[in-house]
Amino acid sequence: VQLVESGGGLVQPGGSLRLSCRAWQAIFSVFSAYNMAWYRQVPGKQRELVAQITADRSTHYADSVKGRFTISRDNSRKTVYLQMNSLKPEDTAVYYCSQYTTDGEIIKWGEGTLVTVSS
Repeated sequence: VQLVESGGGLVQPGGSLRLSCRAWQAIFSVFSAYNMAWYRQVPGKQRELVAQITADRSTHYADSVKGRFTISRDNSRKTVYLQMNSLKPEDTAVYYCSQYTTDGEIIKWGEGTLVTVSS
C-alpha cells in the first residue's frame, strides 16, 4: 500500500486548503480498518502530530489546530482528508499522511506535501 498526499500549496494567512491522502492499492475493506493520521514537519524540527482518525472515525487534534482543522475519511475512495481553515504562517510545513496501529505504531508514511502560508 502506498500513501500519496496532494493538495498542498501557497495560501495567504486566513485562507483554507484541503489536503488529501489516498491509499493506492489498498483493498476497500482493509482501508476501512486503518487508523490514519496527519503529521507535519518544519526543517530543523521534529515531526509533530496534527490530527488522527481511527477506523471507527474517532478523532484527535493537536491543541494548535483545534477548531481550525478537520480530519475526515472516505473509505469508498480510500482517502483521508485534512481541511485546514484560518491558516497561519506557523502552519507552514511539509504535511505527511500516515497509517498507525492500535498501539500507536506508525507503519506507513506518505511522501509529504508542502503547505506554505504567507502573504
